[in-house]
Amino acid sequence: MGAGHAHKLYRRGNSPVHALPPHTKLAAVLAFVVVVVSTPREAIWAFALYAVLLAAVAARARIPAGFLLRRLLIEIPFVAFAFLMPFVVPGEQTELLGISVSVPGLWGAWNVLAKGTLGVAASVLLAATTELRELLLGLQRLKLPPLLVQIASFMIRYGDVITDEMRRMSIARRSRGFEAKGVRHWGVLAKSAGALFIRSYERGERVHLAMVSRGYAGSMPVIDEVTATPAQWARAAALPAAALVICLLGWTLR
Repeated sequence: MGAGHAHKLYRRGNSPVHALPPHTKLAAVLAFVVVVVSTPREAIWAFALYAVLLAAVAARARIPAGFLLRRLLIEIPFVAFAFLMPFVVPGEQTELLGISVSVPGLWGAWNVLAKGTLGVAASVLLAATTELRELLLGLQRLKLPPLLVQIASFMIRYGDVITDEMRRMSIARRSRGFEAKGVRHWGVLAKSAGALFIRSYERGERVHLAMVSRGYAGSMPVIDEVTATPAQWARAAALPAAALVICLLGWTLR
């Protein structure tokens, strides 16, 4: 897997978090998310402590709060869904700001909002401190099926290519006076989508033939062997270990 340009979520740095091997960070984030999801929703204080843990990791990685908060906007659709739950989930009713809402719906909204936000924040921190190429190498090191890693690699490599193709097609339409103003223009947009699919398919065929001609036999060579020392594993495990202690306390004090 060759190196590519840094993705928009990545923030260059030389912090101890940046220096950790990618597979240790992937395992740590996965374990942290599992612990957060396993925490009883009634332990509100536990989720506050989880947020403090993530803030400590962000500070250690020198990730500005503004950078992190802007990336968290991706979860807005889930936030909207959570806010609807108190009004659509049946069950015991209560008054909130003069509005009758469902108690199970309120707990459900809190559960989705708290756990979803913490999971997204952990993922954003992972992406902000790990380049895409390193993430793919980490997935290989964690023995993810090679085919899935290859698919992810090609998606990353050619996502920008497809985006540029869409932009060129849009410019070509506008240069000919086309503007999508209503339903009657959907046919043109549908034809553009079809043309984009055909071009992408043909490009994929050409890329595959070029790879086969260069010796590709179904698997990509691993150029860099990513390893981690016990000390690096211990540093990466600090986050999920602390979260596990909080989770166990949450179940004990429930």
